[in-house]
Amino acid sequence: MNLKLLMAAAATKAATGLGIGALIASLSASNLSFAADIKVLDTNLKGGVASPNAAVNSPDDILPQGFTLDLIAAGIDPLENPSGVITKFGFLSTGTRTEPDENTYLILDHNPGGPTAGYDYGRHFLFQGHENSSDLAYITRINLDVSNPDHRITLLTPVGQDGLTHFNSIDGSTWNPLTKTLLFTQEAGTNGGVIEVPIDWPSTPRTLYGILGHGGYEGIHPDGDGNLYLAEDVGGTFVNVIPNDPNSPMVARNPNSFIYRFLPTDPTDLSKGGELQALQVSIDGPVTFVPVDPMTHPSGDVFSTNQLKLHTLGKSWPVQWVTVHDTAKNGTADFNANALAKAAGATPFKRPENLQFLPGSGFKTFFFDATGDTDARAGNIPALAARGSWGSIFRVDLDEEGGDTGKISIVVLGDQFHASFDNLTFADDNVLLAAEDRGDDLHDQLNILDSVWAYDVTKKNIPTARLIALGRDLDSSPTGAEDNEPTGLHFSDGNASIKGLIGTKTLNPNKSRLFFTQQHGENVVWEVLGKHGPQ
Repeated sequence: MNLKLLMAAAATKAATGLGIGALIASLSASNLSFAADIKVLDTNLKGGVASPNAAVNSPDDILPQGFTLDLIAAGIDPLENPSGVITKFGFLSTGTRTEPDENTYLILDHNPGGPTAGYDYGRHFLFQGHENSSDLAYITRINLDVSNPDHRITLLTPVGQDGLTHFNSIDGSTWNPLTKTLLFTQEAGTNGGVIEVPIDWPSTPRTLYGILGHGGYEGIHPDGDGNLYLAEDVGGTFVNVIPNDPNSPMVARNPNSFIYRFLPTDPTDLSKGGELQALQVSIDGPVTFVPVDPMTHPSGDVFSTNQLKLHTLGKSWPVQWVTVHDTAKNGTADFNANALAKAAGATPFKRPENLQFLPGSGFKTFFFDATGDTDARAGNIPALAARGSWGSIFRVDLDEEGGDTGKISIVVLGDQFHASFDNLTFADDNVLLAAEDRGDDLHDQLNILDSVWAYDVTKKNIPTARLIALGRDLDSSPTGAEDNEPTGLHFSDGNASIKGLIGTKTLNPNKSRLFFTQQHGENVVWEVLGKHGPQ
């Protein structure tokens, strides 16, 4: 690690940027949190950071004037209870990066305990899963009320006798107030699935592979009735970007991932099973998975009329939930959720990453994003761009809370400047923040690093402004190093009750906090502070 990096990581990192003009209206002197700054985003979302960072020589993140980044945790920070090669927040003792991902912020009404008996770990916590592979992914808890480095970060998943956790690619996370447990997803395809972790120490995890199945799950969120909504991120088969031209690049992906809903038998105990469903869109009949077949469908469903219609702004299409697996009928043996969703006739998308309920919608409306192809050689083909190659954001309006039917529409069709959407969070009752994950290839192709965008989803033409232009930290700057990615984007007031779920209420402008992880490289977690600083 570079000495300059260590010194920089020890202090708050001041952000630089351009004036944001109408992005922020006048503020009341009594509003003391970042949430107050976000809350008053101008309805036209004008201004913001003017341009993204270039993929070369861009070390600093850029935020609008007056916003700063406060260091919450760095990859080199020690764990309170190291286990095997898991010794630091963002690095194994071997030097391997562990890639902390999504964050979940909670305020508890008690001390949940920890490995040091009798120690008060506080009441404010930030949880994250780590995407490391090789059966060494793990879960950490940052104790926000603790400054002592000996107790600042707690490992919740120590290794077993074989030196492994037997978890891989832990990505998404959420709090379920009905079960009073944390839920983490493993984005590991047929080896993926959901992990349930008790909030109180010892936080012994259990897997739900026979309840929710194996799948490359990422985003996961409960509604007020305890139903779970999940986004699956599994890349499809590559096809040529020009049909019937075998010499064209094979960089367009066949839609291959699903949006799921789980209806638990007992919302307070997921181990009792329930019914897993997947979303089905109808456009002149159900839109179902089309496998790539050299004889019948050499491009799968990549260039279909249905995909064009699905990605047409201003259009909406009926949806319903189809049953994928029911433990009452099918038992609790492990199963492949993706394969069963295809067999049930569910509608696949191009790698959905995350989903979020619209604040105060009564869980009737949620948004989800699809990353797309993450390759300019695909996005530059007009037929593919019109079918979501650059990425997209969809809106689903159910007929009622927990409803079985509804409508889907696309609200953002990506382009080369707004691409590869990943984590989502609402920073206002109507402002949706979306982080990009373009990947190294697309960064290099366009000479553009990732941004975090703010979209006003209540407006007809969905105005947008750039909230963060991500740079490269020192570990990501050398030639050939993996670029940084903004992930773990999470805006919350930490309310751990059912009333704290976003779909039940509007966001509290005076108590919410915004966190994100600058993944890869130094693996740093930041809090974004507004003009008025932390509450």
